Amino acid sequence: MDEPDLIELSRQGDRQAFAALVERFWDPLFRWIHHLARDQHQAEDVVQEAFLKAFSGLPSFRENTHFRAWLFRIAFNTFLKQRRPASKVVAAFPEDWPGSEPDPAEHAMNRETLRHLARAVGRLPRDFRAAFLLRVEEELSYKEVAHVLGITEETARWRVFKARQKLVEVMKDHLPESES
Repeated sequence: MDEPDLIELSRQGDRQAFAALVERFWDPLFRWIHHLARDQHQAEDVVQEAFLKAFSGLPSFRENTHFRAWLFRIAFNTFLKQRRPASKVVAAFPEDWPGSEPDPAEHAMNRETLRHLARAVGRLPRDFRAAFLLRVEEELSYKEVAHVLGITEETARWRVFKARQKLVEVMKDHLPESES
């Protein structure tokens, strides 16, 4: 069943349809909140509460609104209201990223580079990290990023740009040199 149908059925009180929406959006929402909170338990709490708020807020959901951006906005507001001191744990990128199977030396270098990148993303200021991860990992448009974070589209673009600048600066020593 496609997303608009699931949303409409959920608005009519169909819990199975809403469960399908939860299943569809749980992982990306949890992953994003976990990157912000840097605490698995807090991320789980925030995502659970966000889905509860979304379910109770479905009657006010506007049909022409992007559901994913609306849900991420609810989760972000919930995170801001419930945040606890961030832990020092930084989630690693998936082991299978970037996707191809390199030789063992290249694989070790890629894993080390990814560890450095994950730490660098974790050290970004929260505002930059939130915008960057929504844009890059969740593939939201700048307009959607702006809606989720409650900022202007220009500010969303600027935060993603500054995050990328900071990551390039931090990662320049960890990236292989280009061949000329």
